[in-house]
Amino acid sequence: MEKWLKTPPMGWNSYDYYNTSVTEADVKANADYMAKHLKGFGWEYIVVDIAWYYNEAEDERDQFQYIPFAKVEMDEYSRLYPDPKKFPSSKGGKGFAPLAEYVHSLGLKFGIHIMRGIPRRSAYMRTKIKGTNVTANKIANPNSICFWNPDMYGVNPKAEGAQEYYDSLLELYASWGVDYIKCDDICRMDAASSKNEIRMLHNAIEKCGRKIVLSLSPGPAILDEQDFYHENANMWRITDDFWDRWELLRDMFDRCKKWQPYVKEGGYPDCDMLPLGKLSKGFGAERDTNFTLDEQKTMLTLWCIFRSPLMIGAELTKLDADTMEILTREPLYRMLKEVTSSEEAVREEDYIIWKAESEAKKYYAIFNISDAALTAPLDRIEERIDGALEIWSWKTIKKDESFEIPPHGVILLSMDK
Repeated sequence: MEKWLKTPPMGWNSYDYYNTSVTEADVKANADYMAKHLKGFGWEYIVVDIAWYYNEAEDERDQFQYIPFAKVEMDEYSRLYPDPKKFPSSKGGKGFAPLAEYVHSLGLKFGIHIMRGIPRRSAYMRTKIKGTNVTANKIANPNSICFWNPDMYGVNPKAEGAQEYYDSLLELYASWGVDYIKCDDICRMDAASSKNEIRMLHNAIEKCGRKIVLSLSPGPAILDEQDFYHENANMWRITDDFWDRWELLRDMFDRCKKWQPYVKEGGYPDCDMLPLGKLSKGFGAERDTNFTLDEQKTMLTLWCIFRSPLMIGAELTKLDADTMEILTREPLYRMLKEVTSSEEAVREEDYIIWKAESEAKKYYAIFNISDAALTAPLDRIEERIDGALEIWSWKTIKKDESFEIPPHGVILLSMDK
């Protein structure tokens, strides 16, 4: 993949709050909030997640997350379009172009979620593949179906018209002004065609004439395929869906340690979305994140020092003051953008230390992974830390000063080289 993406993407994704129910009004409200309050700290992508093409997303919502053989909005060339009831500006064949234009007018970037493959409905209806004499049923593989979402058939990579189908998708998305694609049911290569479909997506993006981030989901990504991911995508999930449970956050230290050697400019192993603030309206009742504030700081620190992409899962318009404060901690996001190398340096039963470097700075994060308060083991840091800035408290460390780290908490030290 062309290495034009110099730093990990930062943005908002609709899934953790809205599930399949997000509307144009919801997207605009979150985009407005990001532009006003978060853009200056590096947050810039607005991503519409799954099932935006369902015509009946709410009709059977109490029974199904993904409705079997759902009615979908689709054009004559087998390509899904937004549901005009949820996205009124898409009427008249405009697709996501008007919404993307609105997001761009705020100085932000626009993204969408897609599923691997071709709509099953298009195969049954034998709709066309643009630029060919082939119909959808000729490239669809009826034996390749996502086990958790019934909307698509995989594409047979050997079939005439297969690459042309993906080319037509990216031609359409580029015409809409899409800047980011999250492709699902593809990263961990559950299907035999997944690797080829990643390659076809990559080829289509290269042809479309627009710089579009390609994000692959769900994980865990396959470590032995790291070269392939770097060649064909910009980011790839190293975990299944990440939610607000300490055991999942604790597990992420192991995943980051394993993937850290393979973080490179333009290609970023992805720790998944940030379940902060208000969550889960689309899954039932709205609720607050289960993470404590200290656990949220730990999550953000690990994601940033590892150099994972950052996608906020919360409803932005309902962010509380504490969550806003951690999402606008400028030195943290400067670290994410500027770090050139990082690694786990120390691992003990009660704590883990990561270190990182940029051209001008050195950073040390001490994570308390125990259930009790911990006196920070500053003696395990190999640098002279007198005068270092502790980013979360804004304190400058004085000689022989001690820090107490709360359970599941973190301190993050920044010092000039």
